[in-house]
Amino acid sequence: MIAAYKNSPFMNFLIILTLIVGLLVIVEISLRVLFGFGNPLVYIPDSDCGYLLAPNQTVRRFGNRIEINQYSMRSPAIAPIPPTSTLRILLLGDSIANGGWWTNQPDTISEIIARLLRQKNHSNVEVLNASANSWGPQNELAYLQKFGHFGAQILVLLINTDDLFAKIPSSLVVGRDRNYPDRKPPSAIIELCSRHLFPVAKFPEIETQTSKRGDIVGDNLEAIGKIQTIATSANAQFVLAMTPLLREISDRSPRDYEIQARNRLTEFTQTEQIIYLDFLPIFNSIQQPTNLYRDNIHLSPQGNQLVSETISLLTVNS
Repeated sequence: MIAAYKNSPFMNFLIILTLIVGLLVIVEISLRVLFGFGNPLVYIPDSDCGYLLAPNQTVRRFGNRIEINQYSMRSPAIAPIPPTSTLRILLLGDSIANGGWWTNQPDTISEIIARLLRQKNHSNVEVLNASANSWGPQNELAYLQKFGHFGAQILVLLINTDDLFAKIPSSLVVGRDRNYPDRKPPSAIIELCSRHLFPVAKFPEIETQTSKRGDIVGDNLEAIGKIQTIATSANAQFVLAMTPLLREISDRSPRDYEIQARNRLTEFTQTEQIIYLDFLPIFNSIQQPTNLYRDNIHLSPQGNQLVSETISLLTVNS
């Protein structure tokens, strides 16, 4: 009787079900522990900035720690105003400054700059990292207008060539675009499947809202000028730095409109007397500049190091 029960279809079903559940549990735990799936950074919509990283969150993705403070910065928690003996630098930027999931917290540009300055006898230094993926000058201006400059003595705006064509801020992507989730997924397995097995959803209304006819480059130059005005009004040194796209390196195949926008930016910085750090000639001056990139836009650890060293030298000498 017992042997018959053990060989019954129901018992076989229970064994198979147990094995499947056990395998799913192992996969779920492995995806969470080894890769950080199931625990992505969460975003919040913002009527001014478009979107912000949700404050006060720490996650680990693909072995990299990502810490977001109370002001949606990729930085540890800070006081609103620094002690009088502290050199505070505010870095504004997009995914290049932020570092994304592919950069460990200590390897972000802001953290490297802080370490380099401490090695140069600036023992009390903070480099704040106010950034988010796909931000442009208009997002960064809105952040500065919303939160202030936090008593920073130096304000560095780090952009890339694409940012000259950045559209107006929009919060429509939050909770709709899978790169800007507004909540944690039910499981790591579900997140993995949604990211890699299903096609990217398109939302025409987002494109409609963010598209704007007229002089987009001019709008972004105007935003940069307003950021400079805020810094100057606060008696802070303003530095504009721009990294090139990979296709601009070594005269590969930059597009005509990018060359024209770059020329406009150079003329603008000269007219407005902005300290402008153009990384295009700097990148082209080294051997194998392609090693500075992890893709067409974002920098490799070597690229982050070069950018950090150059900015830190400029801030020391300014």
